[in-house]
Amino acid sequence: MSHTVDIPQSLKDSLRKFRFARRNAGSAAIVVRVNKQKLIMEEVETFDDISPEDLADELPENSPRYVLLSYELVHPDGRKSFPLVLVNWAPPSSEMGLLTLHASAILDFQTTADVAKVIDVRDGPDGLTKQAIDAQLL
Repeated sequence: MSHTVDIPQSLKDSLRKFRFARRNAGSAAIVVRVNKQKLIMEEVETFDDISPEDLADELPENSPRYVLLSYELVHPDGRKSFPLVLVNWAPPSSEMGLLTLHASAILDFQTTADVAKVIDVRDGPDGLTKQAIDAQLL
C-alpha cells in the first residue's frame, strides 16, 4: 500500500521564491510538514538569519519536518557561500505512521526543492549544529 504526499502549488511557489532570494549574511530556513490527514505538505514557518542551533530549538521534538536551509558557509579561505541544504528532521520519538509517510515523500520534496545535499537529523537538536553542518559541507 503506497501513499503519495502531494506538494501544493503554493508550497512549490514558496520554495522557488526562497531558493532565489538574495542573501548576504546569516542562514535562512523554510520548515515544511506532512499533513497526515490530507496527505499534503504544508509550510509551517520561515526563518531569516537564524543559527542552526536556534532552528533546532524551534523544531518539534516528536514530529518530522523537512527544512530547506540556505546555510551561510564560510570556507577555509574566508569566502562565503549560501548552499541550499535539505535537513531531514526525523526524531525517533515521532509517531511511526507519520515517520513512514515523511520518509516516503522526502525524494519528492528533495526533487521539488532542487536540493542535492541532504542532512539527516535523527538525534534531536544535537545533530543540528553549525559544526555538524560544516562537517558535512566542507
